[in-house]
Amino acid sequence: MPTYRPPKIASSEITPRQIYVRRREFLGAAALGAMALYSGGKASAAAALSAVESKYKVDEKPTPIKDVTTYNNFYEFGLDKGDPAALSGDFKPLPWTIKVDGMVNKPGTFDLEALMKEFPIEERTYRMRCVEAWSMVIPWDGFPLASLLDKVEPLGSAKYVAFETVVRPEEMPGQKGFFQSLDWPYVEGLRLDEARHPLTLLAVGLYGETLPNQNGAPIRLVVPWKYGFKGIKSIVRITLTDQQPKNTWQVTNAQEYGFYANVNPEVDHPRWSQASERRIGESGFFGASRHPTLPFNGYADEVASLYAGMDLKANF
Repeated sequence: MPTYRPPKIASSEITPRQIYVRRREFLGAAALGAMALYSGGKASAAAALSAVESKYKVDEKPTPIKDVTTYNNFYEFGLDKGDPAALSGDFKPLPWTIKVDGMVNKPGTFDLEALMKEFPIEERTYRMRCVEAWSMVIPWDGFPLASLLDKVEPLGSAKYVAFETVVRPEEMPGQKGFFQSLDWPYVEGLRLDEARHPLTLLAVGLYGETLPNQNGAPIRLVVPWKYGFKGIKSIVRITLTDQQPKNTWQVTNAQEYGFYANVNPEVDHPRWSQASERRIGESGFFGASRHPTLPFNGYADEVASLYAGMDLKANF
């Protein structure tokens, strides 16, 4: 079997630098109210979540939690994969509210802890495929985005859902300074039918406990058939609109990053192949374990019908 030699990609994009610090150890079981352990401006511990099992689980070995929590893209904390774990300690994920507005009958600003009590938290194990040609398998805990959308009652004229992340340069070192890697706030968008799909999740935890700061605490989007950059983190606003919203990477480089970002092994990134992926946390005979990339990241049976008749090479 020939050895796969991945294309050269900048180390800031695909090769991890030395991990700066070990992940904080989880404390023992705690009720949802234990989220209040955040104090003094720093997260003192993760809290256990009470979650129900879900049918949405891939039959693959989950990525070790050490890798899930120390190998991240979260540019608000820095450009390197180890920066989010190393530099997010000052971020305050509670208290937290999410504003939902735009083309809805019942706009409002919602307390996250109240939403977590209102909507059952589900355990879901999804594949996660980064546009940089690496992947993970992550046990998420969260509730369907559709549940929140139903609560605000979208108008019939609403066609898209826009998302916005928090801007706190005093807590997020990547947002400080004269030179900025991206325009803040980080923004994303989905078509309304994508947002309402049963697979689309608002994650509030992973591995049975609340999200660490570096993974998008306290709430992030997970759309498993799309590249990982669609999974906007630390969401503070959701807006229903009739206009296709821009997403941050599309604004930054529209030649390389489109609106849809559906995982597609037949559409390469201009600088590397998308035909296969490096599975983080695994090793193979020739080094890093590689997997063939699946159309829609393996969720084609569930979501391909959303794009019937579309040119997926033009609508990338």
